[in-house]
Formats: sequence, C-alpha cells, structure tokens
Amino acid sequence: MKHFCSSSVSEDLGCRRGDFSRKHYGSVELLISSDADGAIQRAGRFRVENGSSDENATALPGTWRRTDVHLENPEYHTRWYFKYFLGQVHQNYIGNDAEKSPFFLSVTLSDQNNQRVPQYRAILWRKTGTQKICLPYSPTKTLSVKSILSAMNLDKFEKGPREIFHPEIQKDLLVLEEQEGSVNFKFGVLFAKDGQLTDDEMFSNEIGSEAFQKFLNLLGDTITLKGWTGYRGGLDTKNDTTGIHSVYTVYQGHEIMFHVSTMLPYSKENKQQVERKRHIGNDIVTIVFQEGEESSPAFKPSMIRSHFTHIFALVRYDQENDNYRLKIFSEESVPLFGPPLPTPPVFTDHQEFRDFLLVKLINGEKATLETPTFAQKRRRTLDMLIRSLHQDLMPDLHKNMLNRRSFSDVLPESPKSARKKEEARQAEFVRIGQALKLKSIVRGDAPSSLAASGICKKEPWEPQCFCSNFPHEAVCADPWGQALLVSTDAGVLLVDDDLPSVPVFDRTLPVKQMHVLEILDLLVLRADKGKDARLFVFRLSALQKGLEGKQAGKSRSDCRENKLEKTKGCHLYAVNTHHSRELRIVVAIRNKLLLITRKHNKPSGVTSTSLLSPLVESPVEEFQYIREICLSDSPVVMTLVDGPTEESDNLICVAYRHQFDVVNESTGEAFRLHHVEANRVNFVAAIDVYEDGEAGLLLCYNYSCIYKKVCPFNGGSFLVQPSASDFQFCWNQAPYAIVCAFPYLLAFTTDSMEIRLVVNGNLVHTAIVPQLQLVASRVKFNQKICTRFHLETSWAEASSDL
Repeated sequence: MKHFCSSSVSEDLGCRRGDFSRKHYGSVELLISSDADGAIQRAGRFRVENGSSDENATALPGTWRRTDVHLENPEYHTRWYFKYFLGQVHQNYIGNDAEKSPFFLSVTLSDQNNQRVPQYRAILWRKTGTQKICLPYSPTKTLSVKSILSAMNLDKFEKGPREIFHPEIQKDLLVLEEQEGSVNFKFGVLFAKDGQLTDDEMFSNEIGSEAFQKFLNLLGDTITLKGWTGYRGGLDTKNDTTGIHSVYTVYQGHEIMFHVSTMLPYSKENKQQVERKRHIGNDIVTIVFQEGEESSPAFKPSMIRSHFTHIFALVRYDQENDNYRLKIFSEESVPLFGPPLPTPPVFTDHQEFRDFLLVKLINGEKATLETPTFAQKRRRTLDMLIRSLHQDLMPDLHKNMLNRRSFSDVLPESPKSARKKEEARQAEFVRIGQALKLKSIVRGDAPSSLAASGICKKEPWEPQCFCSNFPHEAVCADPWGQALLVSTDAGVLLVDDDLPSVPVFDRTLPVKQMHVLEILDLLVLRADKGKDARLFVFRLSALQKGLEGKQAGKSRSDCRENKLEKTKGCHLYAVNTHHSRELRIVVAIRNKLLLITRKHNKPSGVTSTSLLSPLVESPVEEFQYIREICLSDSPVVMTLVDGPTEESDNLICVAYRHQFDVVNESTGEAFRLHHVEANRVNFVAAIDVYEDGEAGLLLCYNYSCIYKKVCPFNGGSFLVQPSASDFQFCWNQAPYAIVCAFPYLLAFTTDSMEIRLVVNGNLVHTAIVPQLQLVASRVKFNQKICTRFHLETSWAEASSDL
C-alpha cells in the first residue's frame, strides 16, 4: 500500500513553544534565603513552576486534563534489550569506529507487540550513549550489518564488526542498558513546620503532624524495614540503623521508596541531623511538606544545603478546603519535564494529586540525569564499561567465540549448514538469556509495564471510527467542517462518517496536495498532471452551493477560471499558518520559488464580505504575485514561518540535497540552517515553533529531529542561535510524516504512531497500527485536535481537546 500524507494549515500560529514553556513550566529565578535575622545564607538559580504568576491565586481547582499526565520515556518502551532481545534469539557484534573507539551492535527480528508486523530492532552501544532504531523486514531481502550501521550514520570503521557467539555477552549488554538509569526510585520527604527557615530546623522535627501523616498515607504504604525484601532505596533492612519504618509504593511498574525525615534516626545531640541529611541530601528529588498559611514565609531551595538535590516539590495542605497545593523548583540546568502544573496548582481530588505528583517526580529525576553533571558521569561509566568489555573479548578474536562474518546477513533463522550445532548454540544462548531475565525480575530491576497503573484514563490519541468502509486509495485530504475532503483515484470526494461519499471533482483533476482554509472561505489545491501541474483556488461557499444543488463533480475543464497561471509545472507549495496577517503562498517550480499573497484578506471570512457585495465565483483575481526566488536546487520540503514582526522578517524554510536553508522572503537571500551529516537523507518535515517571540524550527529527517532557533540579524540576515531550550532526539522508526498536535509530536510510519512531547522530545507512547496511512490533520489551539488516518478500508480519527 502506498502511503501519502497531508497536513492541514493551523488556524492559529504554529506552536508557541516558548510562551507555553514559560506559562506552564515556569521561568528561572535567582532565589536567596536568609536566616531569622535577615542575613543571607545561600542563593541559587531555579526554574519555578507554580501554574500561575500569582503566588496567592485563589485556591480553586486548577484547569487541567488527566490526559496530560504521562510518564516520559517509560522504561517498558525504552529498555529494548531487556524487552526484545534478552532470552530471545538475536545477534551481537563488536567493532571499532573510525576513531578506534569500540562499539557493540545487537540485532533481532521481532514481532511488533504481537501485531504480526515483523521488523528488525537494532541497538548501537557507544561511549556517547545508545542508539535504537527499527528497520522494516522483507522476506525476499536480507539485511546486512553494514546497512544497519549505515542507517545509524556509522559508515567508516577502523575494524569491521564481528559476531559474538558467547551467550554470556547478554549479561554484559544488560549492564550497559542499566546505565540509562534506575527502574526504581528513591525520593526524600522533608517535614517543615510553619516559620522554619533553615534545613537544620526542618531536619530536627522529631515527629510530623496529622496532616503530614495523612499525606504519607496518600503517597504509599508504611512498611517495616527489618526483613523487607522489596526495593530498599539504600535503607538498612537488617539492623534498623536507618529507622524502623518507611513509606513504599509501586507506580506503573516502578518501585518507590520514600526517605521520610521523621522516620529516619533522630539525634538530640546532633543539631544538624547528619543521618537524616545523609539520605535526603543525596536524593535527586525531595518533597517538602510545609505547614502554615500561604502568607507564611515560603520555602526556597536555597534553604537546603545539598549539591545533589536538583528538584524540590513543595506541598501545602489546606485543611479548610481539603485540597493540596503544589509548587516545583528545578535547578536551572534540568531540562523541561512534564506534566505541566494546572493553574492554579490546586488539587481537590487526592488520588489525582498522588498520580500527578508521582509522575512529576519520576519525570523530574529522569530529566535530571540529562544535566551535564550526571550525563558526563554516565558517559564516562559507559565508556569504561565498553572499553573493559572490548578488552576482555580481545584474546578471543581468533577463536570461535567471534565470527569474521563482519558484514554478513542478519539471519532470522539458523543457516542450513551445521544446523544441529547452530540450533544447540542458540538453545543455550536463549536459556542463559531467560535465566538473566528471570533474575532481573525477581531482583525488582526489570522494566515492567503497567503493574500498578493508577487512575484509568482515556488517552488523547485513542482512535474513534470515522468511516468504516472506504473503497478508494487516498492520495491526500483535509478536514472541511466535520467532513473530510479526500483526493482519491476516483476523484475528490467529500466523506462524512458512514454517509455516501459526495464527488466534488472528477478524476480529470488529480489532486496531490490541498488546504481547506475555512476562515478565508478558500480551497487551495495542487493538481499534478506532469508538466501541466498547476495551483487552483476555489471559494468554499461556491463549492458548497454546487454540492447543495447536487451538481456533478467538477472536471478539469470546469476549473479553468480557478487556476493560478504562473504556477504551471509546480511540484510543491506551502501556505502560512497565521491568518491574522495576509495569506501567503509559496509555490516551488523546480528550483524557483514563487511568492503569492492575497490582496483582500479579511479574517472575518465570507460573512462580512458577502454583506457588502456579491463575490465573484473564482477568487483568482484576489491573488497577486510578489516575487520570484531562485534556489540552488529543487526543494523537497518547504515551510513558511511568520516573523515576529510584520516587517520583512518572514521566512521560507526549504530542504534539499543535504541541508535545510532559510530564505528571507523580502530579499531572497538564503542562509544555511542545518547540514545533515549522512550519506542518504530522507527529509520529512520542518515544523515552525516559536520560542520567546522568535522563530524556531523542528527539522525532521531520517530518524532525527532537531530544534533550531532563528532570529533576525544585521538587517535582513538571519542567525541560527543556540538556545538553552534546544534539544534533539531520534525517532525509534524512520517516519514518513510528522504532525504537531501541541503539546505532542506524532510521527507516522507504515505500521506505528510514535508520540513525543514538543517541549523536550521525550517519548510518551508508541501505538502499533499495521498498514497505517496518515491522510490529514487539523490543529486548532484551544479546540479539538483531529488526526485522521487510513487503516486498510476504514478511517479512524484520533482526537484531543486542548
């Protein structure tokens, strides 16, 4: 099945990532703490998340959706070696890259979550980290190790990879995967009385209050440490040296031990309570339960002397209204993490608050591990482990343990020659792997799935059936009201649920790209018929009138008055996404760009204009040609970006050859945005994203997605400027289309939908959908998000209220 996509224009500005980040994830502040006499103790820069700019906002339940609460990069999606390789037949290779650094490669042929979609999964282990990709399986074409490494941008070697036969390698690779971070977590819980301003005072609270105990009961179960066999979080479970009791819970497969200040050993002689600080001060995340009114002196992270704790969750309980208020402090180097706090951050449903808090803390610790301090330590450890393992294997290079099939085919089955010997080796390999997997599960270090999933919730990407029987092959589409305008091999049809399809254009007009601009009463489409390809514009109201009159579908000859003459031979076009300004269309004709604007762009739509004068049926005369811009090559991806001002700073982002460029619409001057270091490049999308009032772009190609900030420079020039919020990530599978349904990025492959967050690129879900084809998407801020996709002969719709 062929796969085509069509992403509709948004009726609001692309993605205001910066505004969203500041509003929902807070801004960095310099926080200074002082003692009772007003003397400054310490200062630190923290990002403060409060859900509201008003510290004393009325404590009403915050406006938020339960569907916003996601574990980011969940282990049951990211720990591939444990889930798909360990205890299964797979192949492992060792080699040295061009810089003589050792690497390991693991490859397996697996089923997509029992969906009968076989595919190759590959993990590349290097000192810089791990890379994971999926590759399609073909029963008629075997896959070589060289092609897998090439897909991971590793093409040059000092020593070609050799296969490792020894089954004990599984244990070593499992250790490498565990460097990604712990499956289980330990969080500090510090009780602070009203008016306490120093950590010595807070750690010296021998007992808590009734409200504090109620909060601990909400977090988890009180367990006896002596004899405890579960995850212990560094506490003594033999001799009671770290207290008699603690609080423990399991959330979505993660074991969590809380280091509760009032449960850790207390010493009257030690004012600093070193034993308590030894545990809580070495926790990455700490909850501070503060008593007192909102008007009381507020907690600040600088009150706590710790170089290790990066995130503080300040919890207050309002006994009168029986609700909890939450505030998050994150050290400034910690990347953004969700879920965003509601406004105001007040929770009346205690179970929902528990779910929200635990997810926020888990995501926060994972985000902290990506800070330079932790990331450098992890890379050093990974580098040491890989080099040590490589050194251990060196003496066996000339033995049977390593095979010289450096670029051999990755075989789903054992070879015909020496079949019995190979089958015996594979059986032993699988047996040892399954024993290792069982041991990890018993030890509690296994990345489990939803063992304790918390509140049941409907996810925003859950599909709904839109049309259960659609007999045609779709080329592209765009929503029109509650219906869908679909270009097919039989012409352009209007599809509305399971009602009979209505022909709008017949097959003589082969539409390859379209945009329904309802607010402008316009339909823009590209009809591609070889050299006679053209852009057409129609009034939606005129088309609607014809449909109501049950007219036959228009033929190409009926549309002569609707074609934009200078667009002959166009192979691509793009429209701007913000219609409070003029509508802009850029048309690509080989390496030439044609900029077109609409003369009379009235955002109020057809209603206002129809009251003044009757409209001409064809809107062609309303469009004017501004200029032509010549590029060095034909673009394969093109996106228009509205500048932050209305003066000469609009951009065109184009992708061709091995690069993304931005072109100034006013001058036609092109600037290099990003060069792709890869032998083969498959450009997917360039999505406009705004950061702090300036243009930014998410550039997607091959398996990669990278955020670039672009700002005006030197009067008409543009500068690619590094930003503190820049990030890049890799998709697990190479997508053919990407949709930004804020706050999510949805990547579509032929059999899956990978969902990540716009603000940080973190994975939240992977949905396996065999024979998937994206047909259209429509994104409206503060309205419903609809992504429709074609599945065999039926249409489905995934929607989310934003």
